[in-house]
Amino acid sequence: MTQQPHSTQQPHSTSAGGEEKPPVWNDAGQAPGARGYGPPPSGSGLAAGGAVFAGVLMLMNGVIAILQGISALAKDDVYTRVGSYVYSINLTGWGVILLCLGAVGVVTGLGILRGMGWARVCGIVLASLSAILQFMFLPYAPIWSVIMIAVDVFVIWALAVYDPKASGARQ
Repeated sequence: MTQQPHSTQQPHSTSAGGEEKPPVWNDAGQAPGARGYGPPPSGSGLAAGGAVFAGVLMLMNGVIAILQGISALAKDDVYTRVGSYVYSINLTGWGVILLCLGAVGVVTGLGILRGMGWARVCGIVLASLSAILQFMFLPYAPIWSVIMIAVDVFVIWALAVYDPKASGARQ
């Protein structure tokens, strides 16, 4: 029987010296030496970029929290209450909490942007605390609190998956 044009078997070609050349593609359909798909490298750009973005978010959230704290301390009628809530703290108390949280957030955000190891751990703790406090702040600014909880979850993720050894960050 003769070889058909649609046959999947390809004969190996020979070089000028008479020796056989390996096929261009291996049995898996890849070029010889191809590694294929695999996990991303440990120093992936998404995690490193996420950590920088988390640092910027921490810095911005800190400044915004300071401004919110000042406005809550300056006038008690800046925020209106949206019904009753189990966790009730007066606005002067929220002003002090937001002012302190904001100051620590600014310092932590700057530390994350400088690549400090302590700032990464402090950022995870601070974002966790911020998410809890934003939950308690729901009756005063419900939409803002939900947005901030989502931002805090992203910051926690970005700082938790970041590998400082891959980027040469300082400890």
